[in-house]
Amino acid sequence: MSIVKKRSVNRAALIYNFVTKVFPVVKEELMTWLQRAELIPDSRLCSQAQESIRLKAFHCQGGSIYALYPGANLRATVRFIVAYQTISDYLDNLVDSLDVENEMAFAQLHLAMEEALLPKSNLSDYYRYYPYQEDGGYLEQLVRTCQASLKDLPSFDLVQETVLDLARLYSKLQTYKHLAAAQRESVMLQWIEPYTKLYPAITAWEFAAATGSTLGIFCLYAASQDPHLQEDDVAEIHQAYFPWICGLHILLDYFIDLREDRETGQLNFVAYYAGSERVAARLKLFVRKSLEQAASLRFVKFERAVVQGLLAMYLSDGKSQDREIRVITKQLLKSNGVGVRVLFWLCCQLRKHKRL
Repeated sequence: MSIVKKRSVNRAALIYNFVTKVFPVVKEELMTWLQRAELIPDSRLCSQAQESIRLKAFHCQGGSIYALYPGANLRATVRFIVAYQTISDYLDNLVDSLDVENEMAFAQLHLAMEEALLPKSNLSDYYRYYPYQEDGGYLEQLVRTCQASLKDLPSFDLVQETVLDLARLYSKLQTYKHLAAAQRESVMLQWIEPYTKLYPAITAWEFAAATGSTLGIFCLYAASQDPHLQEDDVAEIHQAYFPWICGLHILLDYFIDLREDRETGQLNFVAYYAGSERVAARLKLFVRKSLEQAASLRFVKFERAVVQGLLAMYLSDGKSQDREIRVITKQLLKSNGVGVRVLFWLCCQLRKHKRL
């Protein structure tokens, strides 16, 4: 454990700074990438790049909470998070929206997620096996922006292997879950099976959900700005985020999409639970474990606010008005105290005024 003492974070000040200081910088960064995306020569890639920003901006907004991690440089952290999350969202569109089901192509595209975390790495030909390739250097520029932001981090060497492990798991998930429906489930279970002994408290599909979150990478990026970071700190962050906080993040994401995914035949990890009671029980477990793990980290109040913020942000989504989802949403809000309900109300107001 680092000798740095645990520091307090005022939740009200955190929310105020998040909305008034972080959101404008996120918007500025996203507009820069949107303008760059408009220059992509291939019309299909151009469309997917623009949609990944316009329709998924809240991913960058939410992830940029780590710009307020104690000791982090706000603008530099937002620049990295927006660029990295934009890679993630853009690639998600490419493997999900253009009628391509090529495992080799998906794996090659997702090398970008790893190489973005290797500041000295040469870049691969990401589109080598993908049918559409003329992006005018867009993906490469996103990767180089991430690489550049890592070069001066005083403790990045301590977190690099951990963030690479998380990125590789993410890449495997994205590669396998977008294969043809007839094969994706068996391929994914074969991939997950060796991990089941390492994480006996969760199911295979909960493990898969945890691999789909970038929050662990963002937290470790922010933490690596501390020159006094210790290996024990890194291990504790990793243990807290994977599988619990990362798992909660993606399970909530799938939870609010439950009805929509059923109607469209999309893979949804929450749909593997046997009924609403099981959904509620497992989400409550992930919330409880996430809060317990947050309490073990250096910046307890910040990490607790992240967990509570996940609940508030996802449960305030308009999709949560579906009857089945609404019943469980009420349970989650009721069982997690006044703090979550206040954050939920604030998120509802932000959505009302189109800030989320």
